[in-house]
Amino acid sequence: MLEKYNFSQIEKKWQKKWEEGNTFKVAEDPNKEKYYVLEMFPYPSGKLHMGHVRNYSIGDVIARFKRMNGFNVLHPMGFDSFGLPAENAAIKNNVEPSLWTLNNIKEMEEQLKELGLSYDWDREVATCQPDYYKWMQWIFIQFYKKGLAYKKENPVNWCPSCQTVLANEQVVDGKCERCGTLVGKKELSQWYFKITDYAERLLDNLEELPGWPNKVKLMQKNWIGKSIGAEVAFEIDGYDKGLDIFTTRPDTLYGVTYMVLAPEHPFVEELIAGSQYEAPVKAYMNKVQHMSDIERTSTTNEKTGEFTGRYCTNPLNGKKVPIFISDYVLMDYGTGAIMAVPAHDQRDFEFAKKFGLEIIPVVSSEDPQIDVYNLKEAFDAEGNMINSEMFTGMNNKEAITKIIDYLEEKKIGKKAINYKLRDWLISRQRYWGTPIPMIHCDNCGWVPEKEENLAVMLPTDVEFTGKGESPLATSKTFEHAVCPVCGAPAKRELDTMDTFLDSSWYFLRYCDAKNEEEAFNIDKVKYWMNVDQYIGGVEHAILHLMYARFFQMALYDLGYTTTMEPFQNLLTQGMVIKDGAKMSKSLGNVVSPVEIIQKYGADTARMFILFAAPPERELDWSDQGVEGSYRFINRVYRMVYEFSQKYNDVPENYEIKSDADKSMAYWMNYAIKKVTEDVGGRFNFNTAISTIMEMVNEMYRYKEGTIEAGLFDSAIKNLIIMLAPFAPHVTEEMWAHMGYGGSVHQQKWPDYDKKALVKDTVEIVVQINGKIKEKLNIAGNLSREEMEKVAMEDDKVKELTDGKNIIKVIAVPGKLINIVVK
Repeated sequence: MLEKYNFSQIEKKWQKKWEEGNTFKVAEDPNKEKYYVLEMFPYPSGKLHMGHVRNYSIGDVIARFKRMNGFNVLHPMGFDSFGLPAENAAIKNNVEPSLWTLNNIKEMEEQLKELGLSYDWDREVATCQPDYYKWMQWIFIQFYKKGLAYKKENPVNWCPSCQTVLANEQVVDGKCERCGTLVGKKELSQWYFKITDYAERLLDNLEELPGWPNKVKLMQKNWIGKSIGAEVAFEIDGYDKGLDIFTTRPDTLYGVTYMVLAPEHPFVEELIAGSQYEAPVKAYMNKVQHMSDIERTSTTNEKTGEFTGRYCTNPLNGKKVPIFISDYVLMDYGTGAIMAVPAHDQRDFEFAKKFGLEIIPVVSSEDPQIDVYNLKEAFDAEGNMINSEMFTGMNNKEAITKIIDYLEEKKIGKKAINYKLRDWLISRQRYWGTPIPMIHCDNCGWVPEKEENLAVMLPTDVEFTGKGESPLATSKTFEHAVCPVCGAPAKRELDTMDTFLDSSWYFLRYCDAKNEEEAFNIDKVKYWMNVDQYIGGVEHAILHLMYARFFQMALYDLGYTTTMEPFQNLLTQGMVIKDGAKMSKSLGNVVSPVEIIQKYGADTARMFILFAAPPERELDWSDQGVEGSYRFINRVYRMVYEFSQKYNDVPENYEIKSDADKSMAYWMNYAIKKVTEDVGGRFNFNTAISTIMEMVNEMYRYKEGTIEAGLFDSAIKNLIIMLAPFAPHVTEEMWAHMGYGGSVHQQKWPDYDKKALVKDTVEIVVQINGKIKEKLNIAGNLSREEMEKVAMEDDKVKELTDGKNIIKVIAVPGKLINIVVK
């Protein structure tokens, strides 16, 4: 009697065996080539979603395939476990963040193991555990010693009602998302990392990453935002400081008709002090405080601003121009001041029109439809210089270099490079994060904690009220410290680190996860790094991937790593959607992985999610598709068990005797070749599974006739091995049932026989004007001319072309003949 495919029993059985046998535990082996495959680790929300299942299934197929191809594979997992949700849960449910987080980790560990993922769980990390954040603090101190960490005043979003700092995402329409109060700005002293020191290297090294998607590299390039231009100093009338601006368009300097400062610019208060403009400018500054950067820079907003009552001098032509403040200029971009050229910049044009300011064109248009002296909108195309003294008549692109040279000659400006990239603000006024290991002493200033005193532990005597600058301030024990330099009473930093820091080096900790003496051993890092294949969502293309690259470069410069880039290859998988939309509770289209596993098994969930779409594309969930994957696994399972019941002591050697044998041998070797190429080279898992399905169809056809048992047994063996990375539990079960010995996941990946892929005959289609009219079996080695001759002599083809004018015949060897008739 055929044994039923009891997925629940089978999957639990093999998960237990793998865990007890440490099947996927790995260590450095200098005699084996390493392969490090890593999926971005999750935040422990407590529940896996289908995006997780897709991400981890992709990584697991790669890991299993590489092991079977002889690589020493590092495939770890952990949890990015600091963050605001745990703190919010503490406020809402009166539960400690650590308890909430660790319970969620435990739940997610169980779900990950239920998927049969081949992780080395001995290397698990959780960023909220002291044995991890101790070394996060140590890295911070190394960065501080190198001059990469510094502190400065910076405005933050502040809710006066909640008495707390808000992230930009928590400000909605200028109001606190919690209580609806109008949000203001508050100056806070905060810690930064000097990522800008690495701007050029972060940009240049993108060329050394051919294994990254071009779209991701372009996103990083745009985020870094390198621009070459000029830095020019405008003298302010009656003021002893110059106004420095950066422009990528020095060719438009003669068209400057006003200047604009960001409302937060440090000069503003001094420029308006005691004047008639002080009150309206301050009122405007207060209004802008309640606007987000997105609102301020929106191109659809009506332009607003205030005149400061001051003027500055254009250093090229000596013209005096008024100085305004406006919300569309941000303090943290460039110098916080811009020169306004309304004839050639649309924002400046709209502002000038509203405030009745002069518009002077300095670049002419070759388009007769555009009158630059009567513009309806700014003209920003190429042309010849006008109204520009000695530069008039030049092409404006050529004039850029000439004007920069002139500025440098006259010592009124210089060539400059600017980056949109800003230093990384890493301070967070939160509890559930890594404490910043810095101490402030009245005598010594800011000094790092002694390294032997790490970790600086999070206190447990805190109040989660949701109010105040930092929950750590509510602890009676945390703030008070002793200066590590002079021994005087001192105070600890009360901010914690941005959680992006924790995920910027976790891949290094995986190389040596249990090391209590150092963050990681350099010899182990040298063996495993860099990550050969990194997998995650494209939403992390900028921040996480940029920060991880910065960390790796800084640690390389410090001598702690031997590679400058952390991730050799990057795969950004597409989202899982349902009914054409992203899965969400509000839309009611969420599919629970737990429910799918309970109903169909983990192997079915994995098979469907890998078969439904190429990994980089969106995957549209289909209940019918899941059922189809379940039926397919059952079909394979039945075939294997039926064969084992019918045949005993099958010989390993076999002879190819019949055409059916030849066809079966062809399909087996073709499948090995195709699946190897699709999984090993292109990650086309969907087409690999499709090929396996075609092979199974051929096996079913073959077994209906007289079979060569040894050949069929070989086909089963190769089928199970090829299916193993996708459906690890059922393949392990079938492998054991067939008595092949050992674990299927420790078998060598099969090679194909090239000779078996040479067909004696092939089936080709005959098309007439592109429409299939006939199928012919012909010799497999015929040339184009020979194929054409055979086709034209076929009785049905003769009948179909009789009396028609044959224009041409197109032959594709081994595939088709297309006859074009008129």
